Amino acid sequence: MSEKRFTPFVPAHVTMSEFTGRALFLGLVMSVVLGAANAYLGLKAGMTIAATYPAAVISMAVLRLMRGSLLEENFARTVGSIGESVAAGAIFTLPAFVILGIWQFNTVKDYVLASALMIVGGILGIMFVTMLRRVMVEDPELPFPESVAAAEIHKAGQRGAEAAVQLFKAMGVGALIKFLGDFGIFRASNEFFLKVGEAGKSLVRLGFQKDAYAVQGLGGVSTISAPAVSPAYMGVGYIIGPTLAALNFAGGLLAWGLFVPLLVFFLGPSMMDGFAASLGVEPGSQHAWALLADRLWKFIVRPIAVGGMLVGAGYTLYRMRANLKAGLARSVSDLKKSAAATDSTERTDKDLSFKVVLFGVAVVFVLMVILYNYFAGKIGGAIAAAAVMLVTGFFFAAVSGNLVGMIGSSNNPISGLTLATLIVAALTMVIVGVSGMQGVAAVLGVASVVCVAAAVAGEMLQDLKVGHILGGTPWKMQVGDLIGVVVAGLLLFFPLYVLHFSNIKQGGTGFGDKALAAPQAGLMATLSQGIVGGEMAWPLVIVGIVMGFALILVKVKSPMLFAVGMYLPLETTFAIFVGGVIRAIVDKMVAKRGYNDAQKARVENAGVLAASGLIAGEALMGLVVAAVVFFRDKAFYSLAEWIPGWHAPGILALLFALAIAAYLIVVPLGKAGAADEPAPPTAVM
Repeated sequence: MSEKRFTPFVPAHVTMSEFTGRALFLGLVMSVVLGAANAYLGLKAGMTIAATYPAAVISMAVLRLMRGSLLEENFARTVGSIGESVAAGAIFTLPAFVILGIWQFNTVKDYVLASALMIVGGILGIMFVTMLRRVMVEDPELPFPESVAAAEIHKAGQRGAEAAVQLFKAMGVGALIKFLGDFGIFRASNEFFLKVGEAGKSLVRLGFQKDAYAVQGLGGVSTISAPAVSPAYMGVGYIIGPTLAALNFAGGLLAWGLFVPLLVFFLGPSMMDGFAASLGVEPGSQHAWALLADRLWKFIVRPIAVGGMLVGAGYTLYRMRANLKAGLARSVSDLKKSAAATDSTERTDKDLSFKVVLFGVAVVFVLMVILYNYFAGKIGGAIAAAAVMLVTGFFFAAVSGNLVGMIGSSNNPISGLTLATLIVAALTMVIVGVSGMQGVAAVLGVASVVCVAAAVAGEMLQDLKVGHILGGTPWKMQVGDLIGVVVAGLLLFFPLYVLHFSNIKQGGTGFGDKALAAPQAGLMATLSQGIVGGEMAWPLVIVGIVMGFALILVKVKSPMLFAVGMYLPLETTFAIFVGGVIRAIVDKMVAKRGYNDAQKARVENAGVLAASGLIAGEALMGLVVAAVVFFRDKAFYSLAEWIPGWHAPGILALLFALAIAAYLIVVPLGKAGAADEPAPPTAVM
């Protein structure tokens, strides 16, 4: 698609309001709110959702009330969606500093360092994409599925108000159910005890000699979880669909249905007395067995899952090797073309000055040398780390942009790209002689910047493509996103801070706790400490690596998602699976009713919008609840405070779960409309 043949929806010679104060303010609010919601979701479920679609709907609804223009809506959506990518990059890496004890996460120094890593990574991603925008958005080989969908949603603005009502209703439902669960009306988490064999002495045939037996204590009590009554988890399952939701759940079943019971059976009796004494609980009690099962999962099963995630991330990159190779080759070519291009006089083709971009990259490099010198304690190591950051950051930002152009930002393998960077940075630190926690901190610093840069680059290029279709002004969108990543970087520390310490106040351990799993950050922490710090449960990780190769051999679609399922609590993966089953039910009913393509598109849009609203509603209410816990000396207000001895009946949890399922079925099917209505734009998440 050449420049001469393409005409944007708003032609270059047409001028209308675009970069306005109200559009910027709305975009910044959405950036922080949607970024915080995605941080909540990512820390708990290990997944994030693309913010482009909700941001498009909200920007249209709000700005139409103010008689805003189409380009204002596009600008607000661009700024509003960038916070999600900053959050995605941050939660994959920053909690690793806390998990390893490098940061306490409660000092001004920690805030400054975390914010600096987020802001620098975001700025770097925008600078790199600015270099490549002109060529990449016009590449006919990049279909940009989510960008086309978002542009069509803006064009079909007359349906914006109705879509916004759907979104806000779903957010209200998600927030209400989350509040009622935390208030104690029903139990969102339900755990059951499972007897594994008989506790006591059993005869075990060893087999090395005929009739040779040994007397050994075997058996114990394991735990099994029902699906969490969670609008967010079920909404995630609905969006990713039954196949991926089942794959994620399969990992959870392997962990909690096989590994943990086996460990409890063989190790439980010999560990129980000493374990119970160390925690001051009654040996053999159900509470003691539940705590032991949790420790076995955390310190034995999770390292196995880390090995699986390592293979899964590598396999994801391997399967995309053709696209990665093409992206790397194209990035060099595109950079040369962009550098040689003269500044365009057309409004729709004007970027930030190339000289300004290069100056910005140079300043960032100098700042990162200073920051990495603080981490590593050696100027040589700092320069090496900054060089790794700059080179891998550019190439992975370019690759991220190309992958978004081909498959959309929802499927962008950011964690795999970050893992590759982390390994390169770790080996670099070993080569230059930086070891221990200083080297680990430097490696995580490199990974953090590159992760945020790659995530922001992908999201930014997606938004620039939307602007290219609609007729937005590139330099205004780039400046808007620069402001957006700075504001998001300055503020996203606080929801992470509140979630971490509210979890601790409720008896957890913060990041890495069962309720705040942060699986990608756990992977980064384990690998950086293992390679640079020399501390890793390598035998268990190797078991996970072998398991990962076995998954590849049996043609598992996503070994990474399977391993993440092992790393997450069972109630999380179970609830995501239930959401996938609900999506399968909706798809089955759509097929049974014989809907045409237009009706199918309306059902899909309404379903994705309802699920997105449930996710956002629970996430935002979760942050409110966490803030209340943080500022109180005890847990969140509960019904038991007004009714002493109150225990929510188990049947209520089932009823609320059924209510969420009914909502995700009835709402989408109710929006199918008549067969002769025109097809709406398809929402691609």
